Amino acid sequence: MEGTFWSLLPPLVMILLVLLTRRVLLSLGTGIIIGALMVENYDLLATLERIWMSFQGSFYAEGAWDIWSIQLVVFLLLLGILIAFLTATGGAKAFGGWAVNRVKSRKGAQYTTGLLGVAIFIDDYFNSLTIGQVSRPITDRQNVSRAKLAYLIDSTSAPVTVLTPISSWGAYIIGIISTVIATHELSDYSALGAFIQMIPYNFYAIAAIALVFLAIYFKLDIGAMKKHEERAETTGDLIDPANPDVPGDIKGEVAENQNGRVYHLLLPLLALLITTMTVMVITGVQASEDGVTLVSIFANTDVNLALVTGGTLAVLLSVLLYAVQPGDKSNIFVVTWQGIKAMLPAIYILILAWMIVSIIGAIGTDQYLVGLVEEANLSPAYLPLMIFLVAGVTAFATGTSWGTFALMLPIAGEMAVELDPTMVIPALSAVLAGSVFGDHCSPISDTSVLSSTGAGSNHIDHIVTQIPYALIAAVTALLGYITLAITTSAVLSLIVTLGALLGLVLILKR
Repeated sequence: MEGTFWSLLPPLVMILLVLLTRRVLLSLGTGIIIGALMVENYDLLATLERIWMSFQGSFYAEGAWDIWSIQLVVFLLLLGILIAFLTATGGAKAFGGWAVNRVKSRKGAQYTTGLLGVAIFIDDYFNSLTIGQVSRPITDRQNVSRAKLAYLIDSTSAPVTVLTPISSWGAYIIGIISTVIATHELSDYSALGAFIQMIPYNFYAIAAIALVFLAIYFKLDIGAMKKHEERAETTGDLIDPANPDVPGDIKGEVAENQNGRVYHLLLPLLALLITTMTVMVITGVQASEDGVTLVSIFANTDVNLALVTGGTLAVLLSVLLYAVQPGDKSNIFVVTWQGIKAMLPAIYILILAWMIVSIIGAIGTDQYLVGLVEEANLSPAYLPLMIFLVAGVTAFATGTSWGTFALMLPIAGEMAVELDPTMVIPALSAVLAGSVFGDHCSPISDTSVLSSTGAGSNHIDHIVTQIPYALIAAVTALLGYITLAITTSAVLSLIVTLGALLGLVLILKR
């Protein structure tokens, strides 16, 4: 069953259960069990061992600790503690009161979030978690649903980082592209130059960002999002009462100090921002062996170490501000525990997502999907279109953009060289576009999990409400790739993509 059509069964069962039951932990667990049974030919003892190894392998494998995973979990715990103290000091409430006098409309609150999402492009994790903390007090005051906030965060974080060479994503992609160029001796390209040329062909990422601002301007609330927004506007319930469990939500367990000031929120968040960026630069410089450039810094930086360092300093500062604050206060250890407890659902989802990604990798789901591209007998002009679709399905099923990049960029480059070397840049860009699209729709995407966490939204509510917008952007991207196949013009194809996007928005709004 490995590497065959049946390898699609575990992710399909998991996704179907998510949509039917809305119980993400149950659905992920079921997918893991089915996948492990298939990998081990239904041997129960071997299946149990496979499940355990998929868990252990998330943190310890081949005789070494997986520092990356451990640091991400530690940062999420630190973030939960930070949220609790920002609430306990009254800083979040004070910032919301300050912002409501300056951001005076629901559209203004959403524009602020969208613009921050575009401006903070260094890393998708950092984007998702930081913007949520800054924007949540503003959008909460304007009765913007948490599902809408999660959409605004998620649909700017990955698209902007995949379009920016000076980001953790850009550096990672450039590193893979350099291997493709060297393998096929493409002397006409440099890795950075190729990445920059790929930007206008990334129709989905561009459309997704544009759709965020069009949706705000036209108040385009469709599907499940309309219910969330109408409920938030009319009742003030920002979270669906039927799905009250959300990561990062303190649920009134922490009393807000009435002496809170705006600086109680801003100083810890500035400490997080400045420290994280500083450590990213330092670790990137230290690891750049072949000369220091902006691209080399982001290619070699240790993002999770930077997040943990910044999170630790931000938490210590918030605890200090709380300790010296006058007025009635809860016990510091109680506040800390409430912050940890609020973040546990996100950590459970993330760990199970890592486990099912491991199982899916063992059963060969990604290899089967990529094999479809290799076996397809198609015109070179339609190669980017085909790659976009397969990359989207692969990222959706596996929950990882980066894994799809690593798998499909070399294959897309090889196929383009063999079929038509002029299609190298569009084919590589189509991998990026499809990967982000699949990532936006996947309930096991770590970026989507962290966007839910940053926004304080129920994770499945976020996925269900975001999918229609992702599909709109994907349809317009498909039209762009069809236009590219017919005309070979990147400019005209991009115009068709954005024109079709505006047209669809206007039709749906009516």
